[in-house]
Amino acid sequence: MLTLSSRYLQLEAAAHRGTGGVSAENRRLGFRPAFQDTDTGQTYPSTFADGRLAPVHILDGLPEPLVLARDRYGRASRVPGTIIAGFLRDGAFYTRTEAAALVREESAAMA
Repeated sequence: MLTLSSRYLQLEAAAHRGTGGVSAENRRLGFRPAFQDTDTGQTYPSTFADGRLAPVHILDGLPEPLVLARDRYGRASRVPGTIIAGFLRDGAFYTRTEAAALVREESAAMA
C-alpha cells in the first residue's frame, strides 16, 4: 500500500521551494496548506492536533481513520497514498503545481 509520510512532505516541499508551491511563497495570495483525498475528493485544511490551522503541511490534524502510523511522540507520521498535499484558496483545492502556476501568473500580472 502506498502511503504519504511526514518525511515525504519534507522532500516534496524542498522540491517545490522557489516555485510558489510552498506555503511561505503563496500565503500572501490567500493559499492555505491542505490535503485532498484523491479517492473521495474530500479536502482537509492542515491543522495541528488541537484543530488550530497550521502554517505548513502537517499530518496531525487529519481524521483518525486516515492515520496509518504515529511517531514515538504520538504525531501522525503516515497516511494513505490517496492523500495529497496542496492548498485551499477561496474554497477550491489546488495541487502544489497548480498553486505554483497561479502564483507565477498573478505575480506576473502585478509586475
